[in-house]
Amino acid sequence: MTAGTGDQARERLTEFLEHNREEIERVWSAAPVFAARRGGDPGEESAELLAGIRQVIATGAEEDPSAEAFSAVRSVLGSMAERSAGGPSGSTRPDVTELKGPLLRLWNEQGLDAGVAQSGALILNNALNTLRIALLEIELSVNADTIMNQQAQLTELSTPVIKLWDGILAIPLIGTLDSTRGQVATESLLEAIVKQQAQVAILDITGVTAVDTLVAQHLLKTAVAARLMGAECIISGIRPQIAQTMVQLGIDLGEVATRATLADAFAQALRTIGMSITPDDSRAGNRR
Repeated sequence: MTAGTGDQARERLTEFLEHNREEIERVWSAAPVFAARRGGDPGEESAELLAGIRQVIATGAEEDPSAEAFSAVRSVLGSMAERSAGGPSGSTRPDVTELKGPLLRLWNEQGLDAGVAQSGALILNNALNTLRIALLEIELSVNADTIMNQQAQLTELSTPVIKLWDGILAIPLIGTLDSTRGQVATESLLEAIVKQQAQVAILDITGVTAVDTLVAQHLLKTAVAARLMGAECIISGIRPQIAQTMVQLGIDLGEVATRATLADAFAQALRTIGMSITPDDSRAGNRR
């Protein structure tokens, strides 16, 4: 299209979008991209999107997803993306290009010169396509944030701190202990020690698949940190295979107490706080 035709089409488009604002908003509000979503006001959202489209067309920025007008409607696009991400599995993703058909139909009904009508249709098409690109960018960002939050929640759930007795805490470690989980485990344990005034903390590695130098460093750092908080630390669950590996790697746990099983560690913890478990002779006699 020529520069003159393009400028004329852009001018007529801005007038068209303003004069037909109520009709366009009414048609858009009933579109599946709004009607099929829970939350949000379709009328307000369609009005905001239309205002953004009108602005990018007026400024000639309809092909730039970073344009100021597209930034102004990112709150609407973000709401659409969040509703889609929070919807049931397999739910239809929002597609703003479905707004293109009704808009082009209304535009073509204006009875304009063929050149202006064609140029205007191209501009509208580009604007809606760019709006879709902006929505995709926001969807990617929302999904990335959701994944990160889920990973953080799973990490916290995989390192629970359990109260075994007054003054005795245990944190069972399962699977692979990387730097992130190690840091979360340490922070969770220290917070629990302060909150419950614990005297003994048991790190149970029965479920840890393998122990290497990095894992040993995490365990030692946690034990030292617990000691600085006034709690003795016991490491339990050291299986024969893990013991052999630690010897081969030259890993020295120093003065940290170790026990083969959680039960042994718990018995040691009870002794540390001045308690012990003794058999109930009366129950033993009843069994006889």
